Amino acid sequence: MIGDGFVRVLERAREGDELAWTALYDDLSGPILGYLRGHGAPEPEDQLGETFLQMARDLPRFDGDEAGFRSWVFTIAHRRLLDAARTRRRRPVTPLEPDRLVPVADELRATTDAQDATAAAILSFEDRELLADLLEHLTEDQREVLLLRFVADLDTATTGEVTGRSANAVAALTTRALATLRGVIEAQQAA
Repeated sequence: MIGDGFVRVLERAREGDELAWTALYDDLSGPILGYLRGHGAPEPEDQLGETFLQMARDLPRFDGDEAGFRSWVFTIAHRRLLDAARTRRRRPVTPLEPDRLVPVADELRATTDAQDATAAAILSFEDRELLADLLEHLTEDQREVLLLRFVADLDTATTGEVTGRSANAVAALTTRALATLRGVIEAQQAA
């Protein structure tokens, strides 16, 4: 808990102060991540990021004290859990055939820059069905950003304009999406 300085931290966060956002993140990220993990969230770090993105969007409308703020933020996290559960029910993730992943896994191992290698490997897929299967492992936001960045060949700033996100949010979503895809490929190939 932030305590007596909470009102000032909240005001400064609304003004875009980076230190205030850091204070809010440091105060809430651990408990929220624990909450998400405790509920068995498949990608708790992604849902934590989505929780903070939603909080940033809605912060100007929040009115209340620190206890109310914490309750409000955990409500957002809870809704992210429900959204993820609905998505999993609508689109259950089935393991991919390891033989189809061998060329991709080999290409990933051959390069040192994980993010560039993952993007290049995924975009070079001849097997569009495999690509679609892999993209099902991403959240809708991650999939949207990845497709705009690498299929539509938009830069981070332009992708942000299209999606209504900051360039930093686009970069973070891109990084998490590529890390998720790399992890799926490596885990399923190892299985």
